[in-house]
Amino acid sequence: MKRKIHAFDIVNAVLLALFAFVTIYPFWYVLVGSFNNGIDYSFGGVWLWPRAFTADSYRVVFADPRLWHSLLITVLRTVIGTAVSLAFTSLVAYAMSRRELKHKAFFQAANLITMFFSGGLIPFYLLVNIIGLYDNFLVYILPMTYSVFNMIVIASFFRGLPDELRESARIDGANEFRIWLTLYMPLSKAVLATVGLWVAVGHWNSYMATLLYTKSDTERLWTLQYYLLRLIKESSLPSGENLADGAVSAQTVTFAAMVVATIPMAALYPLLSKYFAKGAVVGSIKG
Repeated sequence: MKRKIHAFDIVNAVLLALFAFVTIYPFWYVLVGSFNNGIDYSFGGVWLWPRAFTADSYRVVFADPRLWHSLLITVLRTVIGTAVSLAFTSLVAYAMSRRELKHKAFFQAANLITMFFSGGLIPFYLLVNIIGLYDNFLVYILPMTYSVFNMIVIASFFRGLPDELRESARIDGANEFRIWLTLYMPLSKAVLATVGLWVAVGHWNSYMATLLYTKSDTERLWTLQYYLLRLIKESSLPSGENLADGAVSAQTVTFAAMVVATIPMAALYPLLSKYFAKGAVVGSIKG
């Protein structure tokens, strides 16, 4: 039977189409600009398709050693930071999910206080200097190792697992650490993939740590997003490039660099989408 179309369906479809357009068009605009001739783009009017197609902006970006170095730093930061964060946060979540944890109320209160209140930027900057993290790669890893919100999501998922599994492991002689590592972690792939995606995106998109806690003029610890920030703020081409032939401009090169920086995360989302939906919903409901 054919379903009758109501006015609400039409309005809903129009609103969703507008929302999709508003969401997708900025990415499309950047992609179009990155493939357009630099001088031609400066005349304006390039909205939907490249008016003078060229891939020279990508040639300039890929020839810039700063891109590859900042990409390496960002990949290392994302991979190491996500792995460390998942391991530590899930370990705390396992402890917090147990009813028999001593002084659990105190630990819950301490976590909630740090979730809503912080010392501020200046005290944190001083702390980074005191403990020797300034201009150190670990400044990208340690401050993002633990998240109270992520711990709550994972702990909620852990509480939904049958207690019989843990009791049978205890009977077999497994200690708490082994139960967490060999039993709970393999059964929690959905929520771990979800939280891991959140943490990975946070690492990939971050530039404030580079700006505040490193000697950013040395380029040694530049991340990819900070590299993009410098391109945008300076509105200049990478060293050794010029505008003589007009094929590229600072704007089109910046667009090309933005596209390159977006590709890894855009490719990661579809791979984890099934875990993302399941982990986010189950982790929130089982609490």
